[in-house]
Amino acid sequence: MSGDSGEHGEMMAGQGFRFIDLFAGIGGLRVGFERIGGTCVFTSEWNKFSQATYKANFEDDTHEVNGDITAIHEADIPAHDVLLAGFPCQPFSIAGVSKKNSLGRPHGFADETQGTLFYDVVRILRHHKPKAFLLENVKNLLSHDKGNTFRVITHALNELGYVIDHKVIDARHWVPQHRERIFIVGFREDCPTDFSLDDVVLPEGPNPRLESILHPGDGSEVVEEPYTVGPTAEVSPKYTLTPKLWEYLQKYAAKHKAAGNGFGFGLCGPENVARTLSARYYKDGSEILIAQPDKDIPRRLTPRECARLMGFDQPGSNKPWKIVVSDTQAYRQFGNAVAAPVAVAIAEAMAPWINNVVALHPKRKLRG
Repeated sequence: MSGDSGEHGEMMAGQGFRFIDLFAGIGGLRVGFERIGGTCVFTSEWNKFSQATYKANFEDDTHEVNGDITAIHEADIPAHDVLLAGFPCQPFSIAGVSKKNSLGRPHGFADETQGTLFYDVVRILRHHKPKAFLLENVKNLLSHDKGNTFRVITHALNELGYVIDHKVIDARHWVPQHRERIFIVGFREDCPTDFSLDDVVLPEGPNPRLESILHPGDGSEVVEEPYTVGPTAEVSPKYTLTPKLWEYLQKYAAKHKAAGNGFGFGLCGPENVARTLSARYYKDGSEILIAQPDKDIPRRLTPRECARLMGFDQPGSNKPWKIVVSDTQAYRQFGNAVAAPVAVAIAEAMAPWINNVVALHPKRKLRG
């Protein structure tokens, strides 16, 4: 399929908006933009296990999940109104820029991104000129490479003709987990908006605790093997740490505490809020261990609890998130994902501007 320029987006007014999902993972950002009426027309994710989860949970797609985005020409990507991307954090080399300077060739910040995966975002924005985008990354992007990485990114996006806003948002307001991520929103500068990430509405009431996502183990939940077993759907014993691993984690924590470091395991109960779930959770589960009243040794979260912790799922849901991979891959996927309720909240804040831009921009041009 060949994509047209960004102007095609204006012809889609009244038909809802179209978006693309780059570095999609398992679709955390997509969840938000489908919620506000968008249609995903293109997906790219290189990891085959993440592809499997994505396909299982967005099974009505009429498009395939593409692999390596660097091998896809921007003209082969369908026209779209919004671009979503959770791109990897990579440093930018200034060697190429220095060479262009010495040869007297013009260059810009967008060119400076060549050789990184962010460049794929740049080239697609440059070709299609969508009305808006949402980018997501780890909080450390702000300080990465002494601030140079973020400086290049923001200048490149401005250079492409976008007015941008960025903010670090903690998923803690929506799920029982501290998870700070930076979000960057841009709207094309010829489509004026008053959008600000400060407009994202935080949930009212007390913030959730782990009890809202843990298996109750009292028979009130349907058994889901291999995560829960027995007549009362108790957590399977396989998630309890081995005595050897528990002993190691305690010694490791004591060693670092004696040295004045903060490293150690995170032991939680139902009333607590978890640390950040990471992609390494499959190794030992140390950042989020669940105390067990009837045992001396804690357990890991099950993948189903991780799905809930990331907001992809809720206890008792009649459409639970489909986990079609091994525990190891599931832990990696949820640890790398965007917390779905955060994506929904940002999408809802962007929605009036996306819809106005798509519907009103042609009229604005006629007045021009």
